[in-house]
Amino acid sequence: MEFSPSLLRGTLIKRYKRFLADVELEDGTVVTAHCPNTGAMTGCAQPGYTVYLSESNNPKRKLKYTWELAQTFDGHFIGINTHNANKLVAEALDNKVLDEFSDITDWKAEVTPPTANSRFDFALTRQDDGHQKLMEYMEVKSVTLAEQDKGFFPDAVTQRGAKHCLELARLAESGIKTSLLFCVQHTGIQSVRVAEHIDPTYANSVKVAASAGVSIFAASCAIDEQKILLNQALPLIL
Repeated sequence: MEFSPSLLRGTLIKRYKRFLADVELEDGTVVTAHCPNTGAMTGCAQPGYTVYLSESNNPKRKLKYTWELAQTFDGHFIGINTHNANKLVAEALDNKVLDEFSDITDWKAEVTPPTANSRFDFALTRQDDGHQKLMEYMEVKSVTLAEQDKGFFPDAVTQRGAKHCLELARLAESGIKTSLLFCVQHTGIQSVRVAEHIDPTYANSVKVAASAGVSIFAASCAIDEQKILLNQALPLIL
C-alpha cells in the first residue's frame, strides 16, 4: 500500500482526547491531525517522535490531516492507522503473499455469516482438490504494542475482540473454517503474543478459539516513509 499523494513529515507534540494529535510540520506550522486509533497506543505516541500525515482536500472534513505513521527514536516505523490493517491484508490476499492463504480464489470484506451474530473482516473462498468452493471467515487485528522485540495484542481491554474470538470458535466447532490474523504494523516486532497481562478475558477467548480449531496467524509489515506492505509470517506464541 503506497500513500498517494506523499505523506507530510512532522514531529509529534502530543496525542490527546484519543482521536487528536498536534504535530509540528517541517515548515514550523502546527496542525491538529485525526488519530485513527482507538487503542492505548502504548509506545506509539511519544512526544518528539517523527510522524507522517496524509492530507485531504475534502472540504467537508473537520480535520484536514490524518496521522498514518510514527517513527520511534531508534528508527522503527509504526502504522498508526488501524483501518489500514484490512487494506494491507486485502492486498496480501490479492498478491498471494502468505502461504496459508495462497489458494484463496476470492474474498469479500465485512461479511456476517448466515449463522452468526458478528460481522467479520473477510469472507474467503478456497477451492479444494475436488474444485468445490469452501467458505472461510477471517478476523484481522492490528498489532503495534512492542515490548523489546515482542509484540502484544491487545493494548487495551477489548470486549468486542473477545466476542469475535468466541464467535469464530463457535463457527469452527460447527465445521466452518475460520481464522484470526494479527497484522503487525511495527517494524521492531519479531514475534507476537496475546497480552494476557492487559486483557485476560481476551487471552482466554483466543485459547478457546485455538482449541476449537480456529487457525491463528501473525504477519509483519515492511514500512517506510511512503508505503506499507504486509510481507511475511511471524512466530505466534500462544
